[in-house]
Amino acid sequence: MAESSTSQRSRVAVIGGGLVGATTALLLHGLGFPVTLVDRQRPKINTGALGIDIRNVALSPASRSLLQQAGIWGEVPATPYHHMCVWEQWGTAEVHFDAADAGVPELGWLIEMSPLVCAAWQQLEVVGVELVEASIQHVVPQTDNVLLQFDNGAQQFDFVIAADGAQSVVRKALNLGVEQQHLDQVAIATVVRTAEAHQQTAWQRFLVEGPLAFLPAPDPQVCSVVWSQTKAKAEQRLQLDDAAFAEDIGHAIEHRLGEVLAVDQRFSFPLTQQRVKQCAPHPRVLLIGDAMRVVHPLAGQGVNLGLEDVHNVLQVAAHQSNLAAPDIWQRFARQRQTRSALMIQVMATLQQVYTNPKPAMALLRNLGVQTFNALDGVKRQVMREAMGLSHLG
Repeated sequence: MAESSTSQRSRVAVIGGGLVGATTALLLHGLGFPVTLVDRQRPKINTGALGIDIRNVALSPASRSLLQQAGIWGEVPATPYHHMCVWEQWGTAEVHFDAADAGVPELGWLIEMSPLVCAAWQQLEVVGVELVEASIQHVVPQTDNVLLQFDNGAQQFDFVIAADGAQSVVRKALNLGVEQQHLDQVAIATVVRTAEAHQQTAWQRFLVEGPLAFLPAPDPQVCSVVWSQTKAKAEQRLQLDDAAFAEDIGHAIEHRLGEVLAVDQRFSFPLTQQRVKQCAPHPRVLLIGDAMRVVHPLAGQGVNLGLEDVHNVLQVAAHQSNLAAPDIWQRFARQRQTRSALMIQVMATLQQVYTNPKPAMALLRNLGVQTFNALDGVKRQVMREAMGLSHLG
């Protein structure tokens, strides 16, 4: 690093206290930057009827490494998954991914989001990062600072990193353009208990209406579920009683884990894909995570892409004391926006291919899956890409 005095480094505001924002604040603080984390309110742990948070995330080995660096890995139980099984509604072809084939102990980990974010905030307090609970009213980038107007006051910062999600207040305040793909789908998220163990396997079936994923929890007979589908189907399923929904979802996953014995509360959310046209719109402002791009959840890459952003931010910040120095974010912006565009296109293509109900397309899909499953080298590269160990983008 060019300079060692904290007083000589940019004063940074990180907007958004979710996992991506909190990790950014922790790691920039570790580099010696004075950091303030801003969010509307402190996080709290959410626990459903089956004992875990309904919102679970799949974290790659690369993401785990970053969270270890931030000092928050190991604070919350994580469920490793060693296998992944993918198949579709029409046909018999399947793809199997195994950690051993990629030369790693695990493909990734499933972890409850709200306890993890709470652990990150505890670590922020331990290391002394300033925490501001406030809503942002205005964001005014200026030549020598950025003015943040809160609902309870105002502060000036040298540099602002927006990690405040898909509905980013910072992005809207700066009137930044967004390219959107409306998918005409929603997802139902819940947690289920099954008669048989999940075998530390992530199960995903591509239905014509959208993908259904059963993801392993610490309890061997509990899985978190994300089910993408049409809005009309989701509205019908949200009206079902628990027994009827359990039967419906068990049939949809072909009872791979036996009978679905219990279901937790169900939530739905609309699916969209979007990316900001410029993630470094001003020398003193940077957008990362879902504020930069949102991808379809079918591959579980949203949070991992956000943590990739954090890793790349650190690569720049490790060699700069002034984060608003001219042109230092150009390469970051080019690389991250290219990767965002690639991932959005991949997700859109998969969704289009698997929601096509024509028999000829089903035949082509099955032939393609059979061929892919036999190509060990290609499968290994795809696994390493998903684990954040190599980047096609």
